[in-house]
Amino acid sequence: MTQANGPKRHLPVLQALLITLGMVITTDILKTAPTVALNVGPEYFYGVWVLGGLASMAGALCFAEMATAFPHPGGDYHFLRTAYGERMGFLFAWSRFSVMHTGWIALSAFMFADYFNAVVPLGEHGSGLFAGAVIVALVLLNLTGKHIGFITQTLLVGLLALGFLSIASAGVWLAWQGIEAPVPVNPPTPENTGMAGFSAAMIFVFLAFGGWSDAATLSAEIRDGRRGIFIAMLGALTVLMAIYLALNWAFVRGLGFAGLAASNAPAVELLNRAFGAPGVMLILLMVGIAAIATINSTLLVGARTTYAAARDVPQLRRFGEWDERHGVPRKALLTEGAVALLLVLFGSFTQSGFNTMVEYLTPVYWLFLSLSSLALIILRRRFAQVPRPVRVPFYPWLPLLFFGLCLYMLYSSVTVVGYGAFLGIGVLGVGALLLAGLGRLTQAPQPSPPETSDRPGGEGADRLDYGFNADRSSR
Repeated sequence: MTQANGPKRHLPVLQALLITLGMVITTDILKTAPTVALNVGPEYFYGVWVLGGLASMAGALCFAEMATAFPHPGGDYHFLRTAYGERMGFLFAWSRFSVMHTGWIALSAFMFADYFNAVVPLGEHGSGLFAGAVIVALVLLNLTGKHIGFITQTLLVGLLALGFLSIASAGVWLAWQGIEAPVPVNPPTPENTGMAGFSAAMIFVFLAFGGWSDAATLSAEIRDGRRGIFIAMLGALTVLMAIYLALNWAFVRGLGFAGLAASNAPAVELLNRAFGAPGVMLILLMVGIAAIATINSTLLVGARTTYAAARDVPQLRRFGEWDERHGVPRKALLTEGAVALLLVLFGSFTQSGFNTMVEYLTPVYWLFLSLSSLALIILRRRFAQVPRPVRVPFYPWLPLLFFGLCLYMLYSSVTVVGYGAFLGIGVLGVGALLLAGLGRLTQAPQPSPPETSDRPGGEGADRLDYGFNADRSSR
């Protein structure tokens, strides 16, 4: 029986796949491809992008197992809380609320504002005002209801994918015309070599692939509870890796490898060589579409995590209310938007709001992703009786391998990204102090997990109340 008050299974699998694609596909690659090229050289360039895609798929397999066994609008918040207890769940929800999701929203809004400012000068503080206006508009859009939010997201992602394919077509056009790539007068010198170069490159590769774990928050809303989340996550990453490889091939073919490594705006240079001024306008349009799609999908996911966490903390219960009329967590959505606006205000006083947000969120992201990968093993042992429609292959070695990768990326993000990383860690520390002040998080003893069908994907596996009750058994 489905809970009367909460998300309903209304999302078709294809739409969930497109929403997931919108969580991970961004114009970050238009900024990160030169950095990756500069750090790894031509012999490993395509390999690191394939490695980033395959590693992300390994992590997605872990999340797909947990999401089909424990469907919940909180996604990995729910997995962490069930595996490690309510306090770890709270810290994760706080990090998403104050660092990861809101930081990503501010980052995307700054990117859109900076590109728009290049075409229409906005004044000294115009970029910050523009970024804030974009966030406000999308919060209001999502408050009107889940159907408009999800449908809008589907359309935006489709347009963005077509835009990326048009960039790839520029490389095909230049090859067809036999136009050779230019040779830069002053080839760039790599900033890092060896493992340091590889680490720096992988930070930016995973930045471009990041966001796939957020799809787990849709597990309680996808119609096909048995395999829908698996198709959405793995399908989106497969499409994304193909698009990124095509884009990078086009960059190298049109600009040359040294030209790509030396470029500050490879897509603008490539389309300008192939199509002239109309190509440049296409890039500006793409950046706007990408920013709107990213902010919209992050608002959809972030508000649901805040909603799920607030339901479990008596002192914050007012933020865990679901608006049945519009099908959205209204108060959580408003709060998420307000924190993102505060980060935009903070970023407006730095030299680069975009870079500030990258430094702010990266280490916290890898810290909790490493804990989530281990949660799979803990949940397998603690709830062995729970039906698992999706099971990770090569268990436990694949989850352990992904855990090791997460630890490596956590170390690299702290040592390579810079001092901005410690600001995000400091905000996480504020969450720990808040947690100490809240004291006891739950009020009454929690019930045991309900009985479920022994048949994988049976009735119990698809029930939303099953996810909530399994969560409470962690104490």
